[in-house]
Amino acid sequence: MVLGRVAAVDTYNPVTGEKLFTSGELIDESKLDKIRVAGLDAVKVRSPLTCESKQGICALCYGRDLAIGDLVSIGEAVGVIAAQSVGEPGTQLTMRTFHVGGTAMRGVEVSNLIALMDATVKLVNSNVVTDKYGNQIVMSRSCEVVLLDAAGNEKMRHSVPYGAKLYATEGQSVSMMEKIAEWDPYTIPIITEKTGTIKYVDLIYGVSINEVLDESTGISNRVVVDWKMHLQGANLRPRLVLLDDNGAVVTLSSDLEASYFVPIGAVLNVQDGQRVHAGDVITRIPRGSIKTRDITGGLPRVIELFEARKPKEHAIVSDVDGYVEFGKDYYRSKRRIFIRPVDKSLPVVEYLVPKGKHTIVNEGDFVHKGDLLMDGDPDQHDILRVLGTEALANYMISEIQQVYRLQGVKIDNKHIEVILRQMLQKVEITEPGDTMYLIGEHVSREEVMKLNRKLAEAGKKEVSYVPILQGITKASLDTNSFISAASFQETTKVLTEAAFAGKEDPLYGLKENVIVGRLIPAGTGFIMNKIKKLAMLDQSDYATYYNSELRGIMGDLGSSIIEEFQTPAPDGSISGSVVDY
Repeated sequence: MVLGRVAAVDTYNPVTGEKLFTSGELIDESKLDKIRVAGLDAVKVRSPLTCESKQGICALCYGRDLAIGDLVSIGEAVGVIAAQSVGEPGTQLTMRTFHVGGTAMRGVEVSNLIALMDATVKLVNSNVVTDKYGNQIVMSRSCEVVLLDAAGNEKMRHSVPYGAKLYATEGQSVSMMEKIAEWDPYTIPIITEKTGTIKYVDLIYGVSINEVLDESTGISNRVVVDWKMHLQGANLRPRLVLLDDNGAVVTLSSDLEASYFVPIGAVLNVQDGQRVHAGDVITRIPRGSIKTRDITGGLPRVIELFEARKPKEHAIVSDVDGYVEFGKDYYRSKRRIFIRPVDKSLPVVEYLVPKGKHTIVNEGDFVHKGDLLMDGDPDQHDILRVLGTEALANYMISEIQQVYRLQGVKIDNKHIEVILRQMLQKVEITEPGDTMYLIGEHVSREEVMKLNRKLAEAGKKEVSYVPILQGITKASLDTNSFISAASFQETTKVLTEAAFAGKEDPLYGLKENVIVGRLIPAGTGFIMNKIKKLAMLDQSDYATYYNSELRGIMGDLGSSIIEEFQTPAPDGSISGSVVDY
């Protein structure tokens, strides 16, 4: 969504080279039409998240005020608007669901990829094998299908899951509504890369596998059960091994042995000693039943995201690009997974996965930095640490919007970005440089940036830091204003700490000004606060400055106010300035 944002760079038509708009221009409906005509998929815009304003957010990084349809006014309380925009639909929709009688919206699982336009197919990371029926099976965990237009510009990019059938090849032209790929949305397959004979290892009937009858179909399946419940199963590592004609373990293209570990709940598709062809599904892991999502179920998810809580069973995120290796032993009943980085100078990274948890990678798979190694929701702190602020913002926006979108509620992304900016206001010191900070100390980002500017001017060593994510409750208590924090939660603790530390409250925010009975620094109060900085100056200088500020902020209206109050009286005297008013 670029409508109502301000362009960060000059933007040109990629075909004609014509300048569409310059940096700093507000993108309105007419400019949006230009973007569509030029066929641009992305435009670089300013964001509240990246704004470097010392206090608040600058008008250009915020963009359009959605109430008036023009650039936001100086002094607008955009934080309050953001909080209300996210909070209000939650209460309204909870009630609506209740009155309807708990009608839930069942999500439809996507099971194929269809071209939405005439395009040329480009495949990224497409490691494929051909099965016995001649189908192309995707073996990569990071395969993407890119659709290019006639000029070669990227129009769409889609991820294709492991095990999908691919109906298009590199460079092939596809028509609109043509099927490009298809997969089973209800199971996660484990597929052989080469032809050979299956051998069961540590798969013992009654200990690690059982015959289970599916009541709905009447079909009996071999299902992997929790082998730790049996005395004989303490040291088992159930897996399927692929043997060649000589009885030796097959070596895969990644130079690793073809050994497939099976988690609890997996359904085996092959018998011990069965011959299999490359591309055959040897095991399938049923996905959790489709969750019924409505806003009542979604509100706890929104709270979880805004409070930056770790999901109960969060997925492990890869820290580096590299190849997956499974450890030969267990550590405290957890399976070891190693990622061997592509860059040989980097050390091997070790992860511990709880026993029986399904890993969505196999031995020898190549994973990218930020890829998930097991099922579940990723931890937001991991996304920030591994992929950075922009990736975290994209994840938060998509997850929060998904909850509201199910009920047809539209929330502008900039509101979520404003809240996220407050959640990212603190940083952790990694290298104190020539300062008194300690490693691991949490400090305000603005404070560190201000200090670094002074250190750079003095030619001293600057402070190194990494961003940290705080939940909205923690961020509210960690604010610079102890009056605001005390009015929110833990009043005694906050005031006691402030007294011990000898804190001063700069009275920058709305709450602290309301509490002490001052004019709030928003709206018309913002202009008053701005000029009061010169209240100690000579009255004539103060009046001149006030009038120039009023003209700058209020434009023609400010000029007319000044003229009105500077109109000569009948006796020929001038009433001075607006200050007198």
